[in-house]
Amino acid sequence: MQLMLAILMIFSIMPNPSVSFDRTASDEEKMTAEERAKTLNWLRESQKQTLDAVEGLSDEQWNFKPAAGKWSVGEVVEHIYLAEGLLFKQVEAAMAAPFNPNWKEKTKGKSEFIERVMVNRTGKAQAPEQIVPVGKLTRSELMEKLKSARAATISFAEKSDAPLKSHTSEHPFPVFNTLSAYNWLIYIPLHNIRHNQQIDEVKAHPDFPKK
Repeated sequence: MQLMLAILMIFSIMPNPSVSFDRTASDEEKMTAEERAKTLNWLRESQKQTLDAVEGLSDEQWNFKPAAGKWSVGEVVEHIYLAEGLLFKQVEAAMAAPFNPNWKEKTKGKSEFIERVMVNRTGKAQAPEQIVPVGKLTRSELMEKLKSARAATISFAEKSDAPLKSHTSEHPFPVFNTLSAYNWLIYIPLHNIRHNQQIDEVKAHPDFPKK
C-alpha cells in the first residue's frame, strides 16, 4: 500500500479560519494541557532539528543529491515548508465542518497511529504534486518562510481553545477515514520529524561534500 501517499493526500477545500460555533463545546473536545504541551514541544523541537541540521551547510552541500531522482537537503526543507501550509489548511477545513457527534469513535487511536507511522517512516511513496519542491525560492527566502509558517502554527497551538477533536474531515483512503483538526495539527511536526531523518540520510551519504 502506498501509505505515505495516502497520508499526504490533501483535499481541495478552501480554509475558513473565522469559524463560529453554535454550541458550547465540552472540555474533552479540546486539547488537554498535556496534549498542548506535547504538540508545542513537537513543533518547536522538530524545527530546531531542521535548523540545526542545515546550519553552516555550503551551497554544494545544500544542493547535493545522493542519486538521480532523490531530493537534496534544500529540497527536503522546501517540502517540509510546503507540506506545513497544506496540512494547516486541513486543520482549518476540519474546523469549518460541522460538529461530528461521532468524533470519539471515528478518531479513536488516530493520533497514535499517525505518530507511529510518521516517526518510524512506515511506507514510502511519491509526494503529491502540491508539495514537491520546485526550487523557485532562494535559500534565504525559504528559511524565512519556513520559520514564519512554523511561528504561525505555534501561535495557533498556543492560543486555540477550539474543539479541535470534534470537528473532522474525511480522508479518501480507508486506512485513515476520519481525521480531526487535532490529528491534522499534530501531523505537521510529525511530518517534519520524518523528513529530518531524510536530511540526516542525505548528509550521511558517502559522497556528501566535505564542505
